[in-house]
Amino acid sequence: MNENATIIVMLGPPGAGKGTQSLLLAERLGVPHISSGDLFREQFAAATPLGKVAASYVNKGELVPDEITITMLNQRLQEEDCDNGVVLDGYPRTLVQALALESYLDGIDEELTMVVSLVIPDEMLVKRLSGRWNSQSGRVYHELYNPPKKQWFDDEDGSPLYQREDDKAETVLHRIKVYYNQTEPLIEHFREEGKLVEFSAVGEIMEINDAIFEALS
Repeated sequence: MNENATIIVMLGPPGAGKGTQSLLLAERLGVPHISSGDLFREQFAAATPLGKVAASYVNKGELVPDEITITMLNQRLQEEDCDNGVVLDGYPRTLVQALALESYLDGIDEELTMVVSLVIPDEMLVKRLSGRWNSQSGRVYHELYNPPKKQWFDDEDGSPLYQREDDKAETVLHRIKVYYNQTEPLIEHFREEGKLVEFSAVGEIMEINDAIFEALS
């Protein structure tokens, strides 16, 4: 990485728009957007040694150990396209991963520029996520934001819509609770380090992104 590279960590509960904001910010900064989920899928698809080890845990329904995730991310950060910085989405997820990231950056005389924390009321997250309905053809509708012309049926082929298990209200509440339990120590750590900046995730997408971008400059 070059001196004064812009290194952003994006935190936020499921449904807060973390992926959208990360992609927009990376585009505006001209740096790669690195999603830990995408990285895992790439490693699985390419059947890399790390990917095979990670897949052995995923296939058993177990969490991938921190050290594998850390190694994978550190390798990615060494690639040339990260020279001017990076927007990290979904990493770090744990305090161990956060300390490992800071240790890696220390080793190359870099530090985190900012940790963005997207804040949104739980009831709004439930409304956003539990309102999603899918069609067999892959189209996604939303009760409030993108309703089908005829309730519960696909606009194109008329097939009945269904809701994914992880979009049901009780599952969404559980996912939110898991997120807070997992990231609370992380948020406190970054707050103590003076790196955490909170932004409301309620409002127009570009307005939220403008606020993050302005805070950076």
